[in-house]
Amino acid sequence: MSKSDLSVPVVLVFSGHDPSGGAGVQADIEAIISQGVHPATVITALTVQDTVNVRRFVPTDPSLVIEQARAVLEDMPVQCIKIGMIGSVALVEVIHSILKDYPDIPVVLDPVLVAGGGGTLANEDVARAMINLLLPLTTILTPNAYESRALVKLAHIPANDLDARGQALLDMGPEYVLLKGGDEQSTEVENWLFSRHQPPRKFTYERLPGEFHGSGCTLASAIAGLIAQATDADYVNAIHEAQEYTSHALFHAAQIGRGQWIPHRLFWADSEDENEESDATPRIH
Repeated sequence: MSKSDLSVPVVLVFSGHDPSGGAGVQADIEAIISQGVHPATVITALTVQDTVNVRRFVPTDPSLVIEQARAVLEDMPVQCIKIGMIGSVALVEVIHSILKDYPDIPVVLDPVLVAGGGGTLANEDVARAMINLLLPLTTILTPNAYESRALVKLAHIPANDLDARGQALLDMGPEYVLLKGGDEQSTEVENWLFSRHQPPRKFTYERLPGEFHGSGCTLASAIAGLIAQATDADYVNAIHEAQEYTSHALFHAAQIGRGQWIPHRLFWADSEDENEESDATPRIH
């Protein structure tokens, strides 16, 4: 096979830069590469953060973001778009314009509103803009418990329980909503998948000790990478496999800094002795 015959799928990522390397664009790159896919990254913000918390951030100029994205889209075979931290209403509008121009590319949206340490990464205006402009164009939405409640509240939709919340988010436009339960108080981690085509589906995982920096970025980007790699657009299987991959990355995490643990997203590259199978395999209901 000649080099010209090789086709490498691409995920276009909109994400902020985390200098600690735990979350943001570095997490995206590592998770996407782990699925055998090429990441092309558009930086939406520069942040000042460590493994403890975010101190401040500066959104990228919108014109630069749109130029970065169009340069990639006009050059590479983008099979999926992953959206993480956005940072400003103007950037939501820019990304919306890109998605409108490329309606056939699946979109995975991780609606980043706060950092793992609690620092704010998007205000209410940005969240409302996401609801109005991005959720209707989203294929898979991956909010954590805080983000799902905040989005539903901002949309003025009464949703007091998990089922109502999942359905309310579906009604905002996404084809699938994966409600993550990592920051809930349950004994085990329960992630719930809602879709327009099937009843809700529960994925249950062992709750590991400690807190993790970049777990949401890891999961959303793994989903995007698996979608880009697939030929049959089996989104449910991509969501399932991405959770398995993420659970292993968390199991092999390391506390590199003073705060949250950083997932080891390249655990698969360790030696056979180091890379033992974890007990974090999901049980699917």
